[in-house]
Amino acid sequence: MKNMLIAIVLSFVSVPLGVMAQYIIKEADVQFELYNYSEAIKLYEQAWKKKPTVRTARRLAFCNQIQQNYQQRESWAALAAVRVDREPEDVLNYAKALQENGKYSEAKIQYQQYKQLRPDTSPVLTSRWIQSCDSALKWMKEPRSIQIVNQTVLNSPQSEWAAVSKGNSIIFVSNRNQMPALEKAKVPFLKFDGKKMPDENIDGYLGHRYFSLYFRNGADSVKIFPLEAGIGYHVGPASFTGDGRQMFFAMARIPENSKGTKLKILDGKLVTATVGIYQVTKDANGNWGKPEAFKYNDQAYSNTDPYISNDGRYLYFVSNRAGGVGGTDIYVSAKNNAGEWGAPINLREINTEGNERTPAFDLANHFYFSSDGYVGMGGLDNYVANMKNGQLVSLPQNLGYPLNSPQDDFAFTFDSSSAGYFASNRIGGLGEDDIYHFAQKAEGAYRLSGVVYQKGTRLPLAMALGTLRNSNGEKMQVETDASGKYSFSLDAQSNYELTFEKTGFGSEVVSVETKEVPLVITQLVRDLFLEKIQLNKSIRIENIYYTFDHAYITPAAAIELDKLVTLMKENPTIWIEIESHTDSRGNARYNLELSQRRAEAVVQYLANKGIDKSRLTAIGYGETKLVNDCADGVKCSVEAHQLNRRTEFKIVKQ
Repeated sequence: MKNMLIAIVLSFVSVPLGVMAQYIIKEADVQFELYNYSEAIKLYEQAWKKKPTVRTARRLAFCNQIQQNYQQRESWAALAAVRVDREPEDVLNYAKALQENGKYSEAKIQYQQYKQLRPDTSPVLTSRWIQSCDSALKWMKEPRSIQIVNQTVLNSPQSEWAAVSKGNSIIFVSNRNQMPALEKAKVPFLKFDGKKMPDENIDGYLGHRYFSLYFRNGADSVKIFPLEAGIGYHVGPASFTGDGRQMFFAMARIPENSKGTKLKILDGKLVTATVGIYQVTKDANGNWGKPEAFKYNDQAYSNTDPYISNDGRYLYFVSNRAGGVGGTDIYVSAKNNAGEWGAPINLREINTEGNERTPAFDLANHFYFSSDGYVGMGGLDNYVANMKNGQLVSLPQNLGYPLNSPQDDFAFTFDSSSAGYFASNRIGGLGEDDIYHFAQKAEGAYRLSGVVYQKGTRLPLAMALGTLRNSNGEKMQVETDASGKYSFSLDAQSNYELTFEKTGFGSEVVSVETKEVPLVITQLVRDLFLEKIQLNKSIRIENIYYTFDHAYITPAAAIELDKLVTLMKENPTIWIEIESHTDSRGNARYNLELSQRRAEAVVQYLANKGIDKSRLTAIGYGETKLVNDCADGVKCSVEAHQLNRRTEFKIVKQ
């Protein structure tokens, strides 16, 4: 029996996995080049299981970044960064992924390592990365008393941003109501295949509907903004003068030649339809007139993100025109007494070598904008400076936490002296970019504190990331200090969910309530215990026993498997192998097949509970790994044989 079993196992493993992996990688690369990142991820994951390579991990990290799946990006970036054939850029990518997930202390370590690997990197750049991590930790430890609420009445599963309050209406940009998208690619402006004119409804490069202006008046439903823009491939964002009579907005159109006709589309060329700024005026009946192009629009570059001053004299906007400081810069154009716009002036005191976006003012003449070129929390951050007549009065200041996050935060505007809107793709939103409302709030009534320990050792865990969510969807985060300590502010009469996680450890989730806590008690304590993840260690799932010669899941087994479901949902990056075993009774080949069916039954149960099958692998070992002496020819009790009919799992990727 043993020799027969060895032959069977060898027949299974003799398949040329490397060849299979190369074939799958070629298919994955095709989908990658088509920007079909969702399909590419599935194929690259299959290739990784066949043959792990640093290139596959890099591609998976990139695809998940594009899809804004930050946890998966970090997981794959980590796998690329620890391989012996890694490049220094893999370490840099891992650092950015950690920062993107709010793990600033760990990110700082990786940035420092990259600095050692690439000593020729700009000291200014490496210094900004490290300072950003230090500053973010400080801001998270001392958050501003700001209430941030996701505007679910405005947001959709797609992208909403640039909310502007005008009277009883909120005007914003969205690409909602779209057909099933391909996958989005991060590009600054519209591009299309030069073999044919672009579709008038779907951006074939991004796989989405084009951006349009929408509005919500009072408690009414969201509607398309009443603007006759003609054929605009992206419309928005918009800005209004103080009296609401004039609107300036961005729009992408097909380039035109000197005679005003659309440029000839050349076969095989990639044509860029640049974004320009347009102006419309309300007539006596309250209808918007015909769009007029801004004097300094040009087919060679894009102008977008317009902000018009209340008096209509100053137009601030963003452009990638030549001669700028960085990727996209903020410019201002002043209108003279004759009503002519002056040449745009680059706000060099504001702009960086990065990207500046979404300029706006509040009622007190403070200038707000977003940038990824300053010390910040990650991605685009919101900043404020004092401007007067287009001149910088004070240096930009980061708005801190929680108005900024590890992801993109931008389009900051006010609807009163102390409240307003901004957009963010921060984790936990409804869609890709969501609109949030912010307002000042009172200090919390309670203080929650505690220590995070390693389970089984009671050693304190530094650099563990805690996330506190209330029932309204608000979220706050903080890292544990060197002693494993943390602290949060809590409101009265509230319910919270507290989660702690750390790289290399499983997470733990606990509930915290303040509804029944007397106000005389101001301090609440919760300690948490995180278990260290051990890769490739078989862990027995208790009470997973099978009836002799059967592979169905018993009710008792379902209870235990539900615990595994919880583990995988709380740790969405781990992959596991389900290992099933039989006793020695029966034919060895049959037992191998039976154990495989049992393992597959567990995988199907987990999949039915919402666990993606790509994270699960079923392996049947038959009678090859008995836990006792009940081998062939050995007389054992029914109970002893049953101990061998078991299921185990091991984590193979974290």
